[in-house]
Amino acid sequence: MIHTAIQWKLMMSGRVAFCLGLPTVCYLGHEAYRGIHSAAVVFALEKEEEIIEQADYLHSCAETEKLYQLLQQYNNSNDVEFLWRLARATRDRAMVQGVPADQKKALVYEAFGYAEKALEKDDACFASHKWYGILLSDLGDYMGTKHKLEKSLVIRKHLERAKELNPNDPTTVYILGYWCFSFAELSWSLRKLATVIFGTPPTSSYEEALEFFLKAEEVKPGFYSKNLLMLGKTYLALKDKENAHLWLTKARDYRPITTEDKEVHQEAVQLLKRLG
Repeated sequence: MIHTAIQWKLMMSGRVAFCLGLPTVCYLGHEAYRGIHSAAVVFALEKEEEIIEQADYLHSCAETEKLYQLLQQYNNSNDVEFLWRLARATRDRAMVQGVPADQKKALVYEAFGYAEKALEKDDACFASHKWYGILLSDLGDYMGTKHKLEKSLVIRKHLERAKELNPNDPTTVYILGYWCFSFAELSWSLRKLATVIFGTPPTSSYEEALEFFLKAEEVKPGFYSKNLLMLGKTYLALKDKENAHLWLTKARDYRPITTEDKEVHQEAVQLLKRLG
């Protein structure tokens, strides 16, 4: 079932997927029109709910292609609940192993377009900020390291806003941890470039990253294999081998569903071998 908040928003917004035009029904009389119009609204809202439920189910099952094809029917929608899901589904499709590089790039830009539109339509929606931040970071893979560094504070701002709007979304908290980890391990050359761009570059620490990763796990234990892996890697960076071994073992033993889960498993196995 979709979340109550989404249901409430759908019910209160008065949006319809289609409706009968007034010239067509004016002869029916006011009361008859109200009844038909009300039925159309209820039907449209029920249809929207069903599609969103189906989309979230397909996402949970990692049915990436089916999800993308389902939501592509609504790629001209102005509904934020469809738009941010389109952004997520399109990005997921871009990340599928074996997708040609040019197609992957096109999909990332397409996904960013949906996220950007979602943010324009509703900047009070946490998922709009979350996926805008994620996809803005993804664009850096095509626009260069300098662009990624320049946008780093904007990315964090949107992730922080997403967390503020919904503190119980574990993936937002995880991504903030990853942001901190990335800046904690920034190379000397990249730190020098960041200094040129910002004067005083963004900084973070492994301790700050650890707080976010642990918080994400507290919000929803075992929700994501990569969070388990990053906990292990962060403890390694902090030279806490006991906790590193604990979390890397959990990452290794996580039941793989997606390609990323399998990659996490392999990396965890290699890191555990190094730990001995």
